[in-house]
Amino acid sequence: MSERERDEHSGVETTGHEWDGIKELDNPLPRWWLWVFYGSIAVAVVYWVLMPAWPGIKGYTPGLMKQSDRVDVVEQLSALQAQRGRGEALLMSASLEQIEADPDLQAHALAVGQSVFGDNCASCHGVGGGGAKGYPNLRDDVWLWGGSLAEIEHTIRVGVRSGHADARTSQMPAFGRDGMLNDGQMSDLTEYVVALSGREADPEAVARGQQLYADNCAACHAPNGAGSRELGAPNLTDREWLFGSDRDSIRGQIHNGRNGVMPTWEGRFSPGVIKALAVYVHVNAGGGEAPATTASATTAPAASEAAAP
Repeated sequence: MSERERDEHSGVETTGHEWDGIKELDNPLPRWWLWVFYGSIAVAVVYWVLMPAWPGIKGYTPGLMKQSDRVDVVEQLSALQAQRGRGEALLMSASLEQIEADPDLQAHALAVGQSVFGDNCASCHGVGGGGAKGYPNLRDDVWLWGGSLAEIEHTIRVGVRSGHADARTSQMPAFGRDGMLNDGQMSDLTEYVVALSGREADPEAVARGQQLYADNCAACHAPNGAGSRELGAPNLTDREWLFGSDRDSIRGQIHNGRNGVMPTWEGRFSPGVIKALAVYVHVNAGGGEAPATTASATTAPAASEAAAP
């Protein structure tokens, strides 16, 4: 066997590898690196003996310490369930009003509610519950179905158009898409709705839209436009709008009749968790007063007032 070439400058044998005239020297590995390498082997052998390591046909070697991450997770989950069970029992035995009146119980409910809200509700209503276009703001005092503790709890439990037997249900007709109103009528009705909220509108269109509103909208939104929480009909006289307050958004709602869906959480959350979530939402928002829906309310803004800013 021929002797390997030696580097003429260092006298070290080369490996025979060469790139672009640069030859690789066969230097010995650093002593510190060798000790680290040997130590790693020793640690690996000890690990194989003490810990689960080698796969087998029907399982794996358990190791002398019998350590199992699966067992640890089961034990931790069991401890968590026991802890939550105590809090759940307290929530179950107390009324919603009692939960809010007891500082310790309310603090527990708020902690549970915040966690559940972040995992399940924030994707639609926002992290802080501020809502978005098409998703109600839960931080104000404007409520479609009522903002009391009991009403919030009921809405969470059964949902809105969720398929639950007791779900909150209302329907905004698609007046344009289904051919119930023509373009001109929808434009007049849009101006009338704009005027209901106290904004400047075309007086002539408002006058024409008054009868359209009475015939098609007053049954749900009330003659004065104040809405109805029994029917889930929005108040049209304020400045809060679920799908937008500009004319295009209002006309789009009249044309398409958007009807959002809120899922029912009754089958997913325990009654105690639903209570905690209701308390969390209620504490962070206002209850609001029920809108006036009496038949004697003013049925239309006066044409002379419709153009007022």
